[in-house]
Amino acid sequence: MKVEMRIGYDAKRYYHNNTGLGNYSRTLVNAIHSLHPEIETRLYDEKALTRTFRLGRKAKADGCDIYHGLSNEVPLDVVKAGIKSIVTIHDVAWRTFPAMYKPIDIFLYDKKYGWSAKHATHVICISESTKQDVMRFYGVPEERISVIYQPVQQLFYTPMERQEAEAIVKEYVDDEFILTVGSINARKNLLGMLKAYAKLEKRPKFVVIGNGHEYRKLCEKYISEKGLSNDVIIIDNIHEGYILQAFYTCAKILMYPSYYEGFGLPVVEAALQHCPIITSNVSSLPEAAGAGAIQVAPNDIKTIASSLNRLLTDTQECTYLGQKAYEHATEHFNPEELTNDIYKLYNSIL
Repeated sequence: MKVEMRIGYDAKRYYHNNTGLGNYSRTLVNAIHSLHPEIETRLYDEKALTRTFRLGRKAKADGCDIYHGLSNEVPLDVVKAGIKSIVTIHDVAWRTFPAMYKPIDIFLYDKKYGWSAKHATHVICISESTKQDVMRFYGVPEERISVIYQPVQQLFYTPMERQEAEAIVKEYVDDEFILTVGSINARKNLLGMLKAYAKLEKRPKFVVIGNGHEYRKLCEKYISEKGLSNDVIIIDNIHEGYILQAFYTCAKILMYPSYYEGFGLPVVEAALQHCPIITSNVSSLPEAAGAGAIQVAPNDIKTIASSLNRLLTDTQECTYLGQKAYEHATEHFNPEELTNDIYKLYNSIL
């Protein structure tokens, strides 16, 4: 087959990250391979110095037509190398939620990621919310930005049989449960979720899939003080998509009232399994969830708790919301359409 174009990809997260940035890299590159075999891809897993200062020239020397930085940055030599470049910006949480970051990290992210947004030939933002943040904080003109939603792993689009899902989940929890998925940090708002959970009249288990450090300790302290140690289950070592799919399939509710997300991947993954969702009415989450989710202010503990109580006692509403969430996800996050949007963008900048 004749090679139509050659794309160089920053593959650091592709090879070494098991969460959001890694999933984005693998899903996008694998989809390009599958749907557009006429594109030749080069995956660059380089040391820090080469990745930052010399990778543009290396990609150019390898005959790449475009260099695509998949995780917020492009090399500092892309302009001098004379190679077209695209950067995917996932979020600017260091600007919107600075309390989570050390001052030196905010400085470095502004330098690296801000420079990349300003100097790349084109910017992909994974939500309209992130696009507005990039324009606001870095002054990137709107015509240089395309919103192309984050593709979800292909397996989530094929429903898992309930019996199979229950057999997988039973290895971890053998009761009905509410679910949340994501890193355990202040931005994700696990402490707020725990406070809402503690108010429930009748509590199923609360399964937390994720890991963290200091903020996790704060949450575990709250769990102990409120006598919830037998009710809250933290699982910090799940990276396989099929296991996550099983949890989404079996969960009574996905609770995801985050303060800020670049996209909100767990919301879409859960929606594709017909799981009813309670999420935030801020940042990108209304885009990810659509009208089928209950949307609340992330600091409104009382409303989160009352929403949980309502869904736990109303099977009909759960079924309705699960179906609406599924319809929104399949309409707006079709993997072939998202991949073709990337392909069209590649062609447009050559």
